[in-house]
Amino acid sequence: MLFSKRWLTDQSIGSQTAINRATEDAKRSRSRDLTEGSNRTVVDLTLTDEQQDLRELAHNFAEKEIRPVAWDYDRDATWPQEIVEKAWEVGLMNAELPEAYGGPGLDLLSGVLIEEEMGWGCSGIGTSLMANGLAAAPVIIGGSEELKKQYLTMLAEEPKLASFCLTEPDAGSDVGGMKTRAQKQGDKYVISGSKCFITNGSHASWYTVYAKTDADAGHRGISAFVVPRDADGVTVDKKEDKLGQRASDTALISFDEVEVPAGNLLGEENKGFKLAMMTLDRTRPGVSGLAVGIARAAFEFASEYSKERVQFGVPIATHQAVAFMIADMATKVEAARLLVWQSAVLHDQGRRNTLAASHAKRFAADAAMEVTVDAVQVYGGYGFIKEYPVEKLMRDAKIMQLYEGTSQIQRLVIAREILNPRPPDTELQTRQETEVSEKAQKEAAPA
Repeated sequence: MLFSKRWLTDQSIGSQTAINRATEDAKRSRSRDLTEGSNRTVVDLTLTDEQQDLRELAHNFAEKEIRPVAWDYDRDATWPQEIVEKAWEVGLMNAELPEAYGGPGLDLLSGVLIEEEMGWGCSGIGTSLMANGLAAAPVIIGGSEELKKQYLTMLAEEPKLASFCLTEPDAGSDVGGMKTRAQKQGDKYVISGSKCFITNGSHASWYTVYAKTDADAGHRGISAFVVPRDADGVTVDKKEDKLGQRASDTALISFDEVEVPAGNLLGEENKGFKLAMMTLDRTRPGVSGLAVGIARAAFEFASEYSKERVQFGVPIATHQAVAFMIADMATKVEAARLLVWQSAVLHDQGRRNTLAASHAKRFAADAAMEVTVDAVQVYGGYGFIKEYPVEKLMRDAKIMQLYEGTSQIQRLVIAREILNPRPPDTELQTRQETEVSEKAQKEAAPA
């Protein structure tokens, strides 16, 4: 748990009885923490032993299996099938897949820890390993039990991949402008259209596809479907040749009158946009974690280089201009990580994390870009040479400001949430506060 077991609820703040109880609780907690050799306050940012072990596992995998080959995969734009199989074997894929369907059922924070380490190793390979979460989330949220058993279990039983198909050539940030159509014909839907920039599109066994079921309703006429790769009419048109994250597969997929059973509809008809937004609230913390990993890698490379590179008779790290750059890098990495953790924890607590997820995505993505550009600057002319590591990180970082919502879209979300906030989920908050209060009362009761 990231937060203390005893909270002050909104109802209890200002109550003298509650304050006295809180004071006594704090004294007992302080005494217990001193005995245990810790100093805990209301917010505890300490990871559990299990989370620390998971983080170490992910880091060791990134260090031993990804880092040594990352620059080769980038140069040749090679698909990392061997690494995909190894990551699946050790349990670093499909982190949030529910246990009922063969997955580990980890919380979102644990998934974020994995994604930071994958980003540190190579965000291109990391994107390939983590993209199942984006495709699976709509199935977890809106799929029937039959769909979940068929398609989620598939990911758990073998190192298979799935892709999320939302973006189109003429519909990027403007999702409501999509042209892909899904027509209901008896007990099936017929889907026609094209999707672009699809991660793992060439290698996926199935797709989560968004299409218009009401052509005139804008984003209110979108529905989501599971489409198997082997369905007639599904074609991988081309693999994109990208600036960065070249080890990941990004493809253009066409759906030519593809027939799927009506049962492959996810959630309700014409409610696909809401499903997509709920999905992104779940997945943006993880993508933000990848960005933190990129920034951290660039910061570490630049720090070490600044201590080794000698100019004017001393290491350049001793020059204030460079030292301040390194300090700013460190601050951005730390701040980005805290925003990412907050966005994940809010979701794990069952609270709406839309604003926090956009804060995290916007800041972490921009920080990754800024830190990698500064890392190239610290390396000087060598930073511009492919023989040195930081130019790859700078190229990789750029996509973080683009996919799963551009930095400009994140600012729009943040502004909307601040200036025109939606009412809180009062029922959920009340239930949570009641549970916390009851738990605190039980713990405070004499034995």
